[in-house]
Formats: sequence, structure tokens, C-alpha cells
Amino acid sequence: MEPTPPRQWEPLSLVPILAGLCWLLPQEGWGWLLWALIPGILLLASGTALLLFPGDPRISAYMALGSAVGVLFFLPAWIAGSFGSAVLALAGSVAGFMTAGRAALLREPQPLEAPAPDTGPRMDIKVGMDEAVLGYFVGGARLPGAEQAQQVCRQAEQMLAVYRQRGFDRDPSLLHAAPPPPSSTNVQKARHRGQDYELLRFDSGFAPDAGLPGAAAWKGHAANNECHVRLLRHPGPPRPWLLCIHGYRMGDTWLDFSLFSPRWLHQRMGFNIIQPVLPLHGPRRGGARSGDHYLDGDPLDLVHAQSQALWDLRRSLAWLRHSEGKPRVGVLGYSLGGYNTALLASYERQLDFAVAIIPVMDFASALMRFLPPAHLRYYRHYGLDEQRYREILQVVSPLARAPLLPRERLHVVAATADRIVLPQHPLMLGRHWNVPVTWYQGSHLSIRYEREPGQVLRHAALSAGWPVT
Repeated sequence: MEPTPPRQWEPLSLVPILAGLCWLLPQEGWGWLLWALIPGILLLASGTALLLFPGDPRISAYMALGSAVGVLFFLPAWIAGSFGSAVLALAGSVAGFMTAGRAALLREPQPLEAPAPDTGPRMDIKVGMDEAVLGYFVGGARLPGAEQAQQVCRQAEQMLAVYRQRGFDRDPSLLHAAPPPPSSTNVQKARHRGQDYELLRFDSGFAPDAGLPGAAAWKGHAANNECHVRLLRHPGPPRPWLLCIHGYRMGDTWLDFSLFSPRWLHQRMGFNIIQPVLPLHGPRRGGARSGDHYLDGDPLDLVHAQSQALWDLRRSLAWLRHSEGKPRVGVLGYSLGGYNTALLASYERQLDFAVAIIPVMDFASALMRFLPPAHLRYYRHYGLDEQRYREILQVVSPLARAPLLPRERLHVVAATADRIVLPQHPLMLGRHWNVPVTWYQGSHLSIRYEREPGQVLRHAALSAGWPVT
């Protein structure tokens, strides 16, 4: 991977600076200022930061977020002020959004093994979508304060000591016992926007290893102790089941059905669908938002989150096998779901295929990339650098164990301009699985509009002998 040549001044910064001024300078009264403050400040600040400190990945994220907010605030700003000022601010926001996408790609080193991303307005918009979501993730993430940061560093050493003592560092499977099928379940009929489905609920039964730091606190997430699994099954003869694993901050029905379209997967392709909700997501959330405490807050909690995700997915499969005899099952996962797809392929041999799409693979680099410098310096001073964090997460890494499926049943799909899961991540999985990566010219968020994921899924199903309609 070749580093991008550095530069002192970034001329693209003038676009968000001017866009921010378009929001903040008009004398349209207090009503206008109410709507102008957030997009104006974000655009002006991120533009100034891009001019003075180019290279920080948070800059383009906040720039895109401010631009997106500006587009959303166009109508109320017009009502509060004048049409001319509102249109000018809207145009600046659109330009700032595309500039965020362009600036993010310009300064990002591209792996030599990955195709170069296309350039142009279309790609700028796709990348801007990623950056805006990153801005939301980064801006809304909870970071440990002074006392908790000290505790995290102290417990990181304790956690590694437990690994060495119990052998988890040498064999992560010792941490992940195979769960039994649930002894008691509840199945209810449900409906969402005209789509009938069944909601299966059962006790997770997961208990983190009591010797690991944070185990007691993890059990305190009460709603997380019950598994929620959506089922869509056809009447008549048995059909193959597609296990769909959603991404970070998803888990709500409307959002998951928008990604795993029942019309496409269930009705058109003819699959039965089993769709578990990951820990701390959707109805299992432990905070105000779906996914809170999974990737933010205490970074060591990710070990418990991923351990439970693996347990719950395997328990859902155990229920399916107990209920359906010997069903044929394939796995499809996006982003965080791609990570869990890969992890599941290391622990479940009886899968027809595994398709990991835009899968994150290295949480240590993905999360520490966006930490503020003060947190990075503190963690590093007390020994919790990126490599140490990677060692901690090794027990839940798909890269720590060989897949149990033959390589012809393994598939990886990635985006050339992905800003949320950088191309290095799917390349890691492709090398680990010894399979080529299927690339598309797009970003993380443009996945819904790309053809390649559907083509790869169809190929995987047909290769497994599934009757695809």
C-alpha cells in the first residue's frame, strides 16, 4: 500500500468554508440562525480543519454530516428566512457533501491488491454517504472518561492474563462452547408493511466467562438476554434457509427488511429466511440507540458482544436443526454481519456457503482510527495500543481460526471506495480464506444499489445446489 503524498494546504477546503459562511452570514433573524447553526458550524469548522490539518479522517466525516444536515434543514430555513439565502445554503451543502467524498478518497492510501475507485460526481456522492454516517457514528460515540479509561487499561492487562492462564490465546474455541437449542420458545405471527413473518423469541442463555473483566456488568443488559429471530418460511416441501446477519446499529425490522428484502430473497429467490437480531441491537438494545455499547463505550466489551453474537447465532442454528431436521443453511452478512458470517464459518461446519459482504475484519484499526489524539496518547502510554487491542480481540476474530467450509463455498464482496470498512478488511478475509474478492465500484452505503452482491449470492446458492427461482 503506497502512502498518499502529503500536502500543506488543501484547496478543496474552500468549498465547505464558503458553504458554512452561506449558512452563518445571512441576516435573516433568529429563526434562520436556529436552523443555520449546526450545518454552518460543522461546515466552517471542518473546512478550516481540512485547510490547516489535512489527513485526519474525522474531518471529512464531520463535513459530510454537516452537509447532510444542511440539506435536511433547507425547507425550515427557507420558511424562517428568504428563498434566496436558503437556496444558496442548500447549494453550498450539496457542494460540501460532494467535497467531503472527494477529499476522503484523495487522501486515503489504496491497497495495491484492490482496484482503484472510479472518480467523478457519482462516486463523490456515494463516498459522501459513507462519510456522513461515519460522522454520525463518531460524533455520537461514547468515549471512556478519566476513571473509566484507567479502568480499561488496567482490565486490558487482566484480560490478557486470563487468556494466557486459560489457553484462550492459543485456542479461542475454548472460550466458545457450542450452545444447545433453546428448551422453551415463543413464536408469534407479525406483519410489517404488508409482509407477514414470524417472530421467534427465546432465552439467549449466554453467560460471559466469569473470569473476564466486565463479565458481571455485561449480564446487566436485561433486554439483551432474550434472542429475537425473524422467520419467513414457505409452506409445503422443505426449502433451504438463508441466515441473514445485519450490520451495526441495525436490528429493527424496518431497517433489516430494507437490506434483506423479503420480496427479493423470500418471494423471488424462494428461500426461507432466518434473521437473528445481534446482541444489543433492535429490541435487545441496552441504550437509547440500537447498537449502543457494542462498538462504543468500554472497548473491552466488544469481546463479550462478539462472544454472545457467536453464541446466539449458533443457538439459532441449533433451534433450526432441532425444529427442521437437517435443513440446508447458507449465510449472508453485511458489514458487522459480514464479520459474524466469517466468524460463524470458523465454528459451523454444516453450512452450504458463507457470503461476507463489505466485512469489517480488524476492529482494532477500525476503531482506533477515529479516537481523539488525547485518548490515543493515554491508551498508548498505559500499554493499550492498537496491537495490544488486536491481541485482546483475537479470541473473537474470524482470522484466528481456519474456516470449516471448503474455499469454493466461501465468498467475499467489497467496495473499492468503502470509507466505513476500508478495502484492507475484505482483503484480509480473502487472503485468510484463500479466495478472490469480488469488487464493486461504490461505497459502504451504496451496497443496496449495486448488482454484485446479488450476483455472488445467486452464484453461491446455485453452486450449493439450491433450487433458485
